[in-house]
Amino acid sequence: MSLFTKIQTAFQSNDTDQWLEIYHEDFEFVRHQTGSSMNREEIIAMIQKMFSSGLVAQHNHRCLYENEDIMVEHSVMDFPDGTREAVLVVHNIQDGKIIRTETGATPLSK
Repeated sequence: MSLFTKIQTAFQSNDTDQWLEIYHEDFEFVRHQTGSSMNREEIIAMIQKMFSSGLVAQHNHRCLYENEDIMVEHSVMDFPDGTREAVLVVHNIQDGKIIRTETGATPLSK
């Protein structure tokens, strides 16, 4: 199963165990808003909080490219604060898991 498929499944189920299978133990997420970073536990907690709110929606989620070293995905997302963004995500892959993620986003009107 591709990592992209695993990401889609984890988003749909909001299951911590599935997220732990995706992210490398040394995972780092770089936030596009601030340039600050989050570790594996922090990003999983943020994802669970956002998706459990019922206020996050992901539209047109698609994989633009994936191999054993990198995956690029794109989607339009609605967030709990009422904003909508077109989000481009680049994942670096190591040992079959995502070790680093950076995002870029463009604010959109609803």
